[in-house]
Amino acid sequence: METRLRQALARAEEVARQLADPATARNPAKRKQLGRESAQLETIRRAHDRLERLQGELAQAREVLADKDPELSQLARADVERLRPEIDRLEAELAELLTPSDPFDDRDAIVEIRAGTGDDEAALFAADLFRMYTRFCERRGWKVDILSLSEGTLGGLKEAVFAARGPKAYGTLRYESGVHRVQRVPVTEQQGRIHTSAATVAVLPEAEEVDVKIEDKDLRIDVFRSGGPGGQSVNTTDSAVRVTHIPTGLEVKCQDQKSQLQNKIKAMEILRSRLLDLRVSEQEAARSRERRAQVGTGDRSQKVRTYNFPQNRVTDHRIHFTTHSVDQVLDGKLDDLIAAVKQAQEKEQLNV
Repeated sequence: METRLRQALARAEEVARQLADPATARNPAKRKQLGRESAQLETIRRAHDRLERLQGELAQAREVLADKDPELSQLARADVERLRPEIDRLEAELAELLTPSDPFDDRDAIVEIRAGTGDDEAALFAADLFRMYTRFCERRGWKVDILSLSEGTLGGLKEAVFAARGPKAYGTLRYESGVHRVQRVPVTEQQGRIHTSAATVAVLPEAEEVDVKIEDKDLRIDVFRSGGPGGQSVNTTDSAVRVTHIPTGLEVKCQDQKSQLQNKIKAMEILRSRLLDLRVSEQEAARSRERRAQVGTGDRSQKVRTYNFPQNRVTDHRIHFTTHSVDQVLDGKLDDLIAAVKQAQEKEQLNV
């Protein structure tokens, strides 16, 4: 840990110099990247400074313990008892801060929810998941920026794409990727039979221009008339945009904004994140040994969680974790589930 600490403190000085460089001020993308790194390193520096101060106080208290004055000795013993747990906590916190993490963990997240098997019920479940993640973000004080919504029947959603903007949004939500199942009696079921439906969730780190360079020649941009529920600019103007990345075949459609330009900007934001995710997935696939862990890998084909309404049960299949509070989970109270998966993933990584 000492080596990592020295490296972090040295890096903090280097980042501070780069931020003070006038050339950085002229490069918004680099300034944003360095600013984010500076905030992380400042947290490490503050924890280290406080730890050193408390360790100094502990050393002084232990010296006074040997004093012949019983009153002073008693005060010193109280200080030792008070300081030791706080130092242990700070040492653990600092060790966690210095543990190498995914370089994208502190990014904002792009969350894509799509209805799967189950027709109307799957679309209703996709809408439930969208509300669940929206509520979770609200509870954390994060901003939710809707990028694309495709409505289904009965108030369901065929697809929802949004950005979750807040501290460590991607690092927190990344383990939500995969197939989510629901077992309940659909509103359209007349005989009260329980059906199983599904929706997929993909969580991508928001890409920045420095991450993915997209050449104009690699894009095909089509415009068309918006569809869906009525509105001033829906079904009346060619404001919807479809952006296709020719080399990969990735396609993004956006029609929720009022103007063609706004839709193009949103579509490019989604495309950039999908390209970054594709690049990262390819790199991870090359490290197959690290991918043996089936916990929190974000494999889209993986069944990650089941929401069983008759038994009021939510089960995460990756870690065999169950909680009996479907309503609370769908109201955005995901902290226990996410923490359990994250902890299991971290343990698995230590064993790789």
